[in-house]
Amino acid sequence: MADFPIEAVRTQFPALAMKDNGQQRIYLDNPAGTQVPQRVIDGVVKGMSDGASNLGGMFSASHTANQIWFDAHRAMADFLGASPKEVIIGPSMTNLTFNMSRTIGRTLSAGDEIIVTCMDHEGDISPWLHLAQDLDLVVKWLPFDKESWRIEPQDLQNLLNEKTRLLALNYASNLTGSINDVKTLISLAKAAGVLTYVDAVQFAPHGLIDVNSIGCDFLACSSYKFFGPHMGILWGRQDILEELDAYKCRCSSLELPEKFETGTPQTEMLSGLIETVGYLEWLGTELGGSGTRRELLQTAYDGFCDYENSLTRVLIDGLMNISGVTIHGITNSNRISERVPTVSFTHDRIAPETIASSMASVGVFVWHGHNYAYEPVRHLGIVEQTGVVRVGIAHYNTPSEIERTLENFARILN
Repeated sequence: MADFPIEAVRTQFPALAMKDNGQQRIYLDNPAGTQVPQRVIDGVVKGMSDGASNLGGMFSASHTANQIWFDAHRAMADFLGASPKEVIIGPSMTNLTFNMSRTIGRTLSAGDEIIVTCMDHEGDISPWLHLAQDLDLVVKWLPFDKESWRIEPQDLQNLLNEKTRLLALNYASNLTGSINDVKTLISLAKAAGVLTYVDAVQFAPHGLIDVNSIGCDFLACSSYKFFGPHMGILWGRQDILEELDAYKCRCSSLELPEKFETGTPQTEMLSGLIETVGYLEWLGTELGGSGTRRELLQTAYDGFCDYENSLTRVLIDGLMNISGVTIHGITNSNRISERVPTVSFTHDRIAPETIASSMASVGVFVWHGHNYAYEPVRHLGIVEQTGVVRVGIAHYNTPSEIERTLENFARILN
């Protein structure tokens, strides 16, 4: 941890200096949305002041908006290891998934089978359940193993058959933190001729994504989970996007990715999105990286993933030493690389809401409830109405913050 430039990182985020009742805030609510660097805030302001115009006009403000739109798609293409034509940007991952599910639905027929998992956030389950209801599709549920905390290839293999048309799965769980071996799972689905749709919302803040290496057909993430503005990003394989019949206005472009981006673009948010990738480039440089934007991103991720894993080990070890705590996820320190730094737990006597409220009173921000991980909570036999306490680390958190958090958990739970 000593090699990570944590002080330089923290100076980038103005929210980290804020206090409640004289106490420094500790943001451990990061799976629900991270804080943003000053450059992202400035980017949004600049987009509103310089490019508050629709696209395609003959005047300068419209030209600026055009450039922002282009640069944002190019930045996200570099972020995902893709082509700008394959990047669709919209208001949220859930919104984009609902829209794309309807488009994909035009290729499906009654009796076709789709697979959803017991590990996913509702944003990658409900769109497909609604689609199945509308089209009379058969839904099959893919469980996760309660010992490995991952989706096992054999369990997927057992569900695949000649009627399977689509597999929707997550890269990492927003409840247990487990990272799935998506490359292996996708290869099984592809061998059966099945479309694959990956929810990478929880993985994107902690691991650099390479869509072509993964081999999926679609992948969605949310920039406000990785230090950016509130937007969703959907990548789709170009040949598939070209074939699909989009829901769009009649006079809208048929070009990619425009045919899937309905309405006027959020130019100010796109401007902030450019700066989000810019921040990660800056961090790559701080960590001694050089080369292309993609290479700088890789350096940044390599550096802060090691740092986050160190903090996660401390957090898990500390929680396991508190009587009555059950962690729902991987706790083996030798398997930390198989999870993101999202740690959920329950206590045998004290309700998650009470714990979260008590932590908030001392300036430590954690979440409670099912956190839209509705199926994982059910799968684990946890009461949906109460859920879990969820603690989520980001690379701007510090060892002293984790120490203070554990001290307060121990005080409250003991």
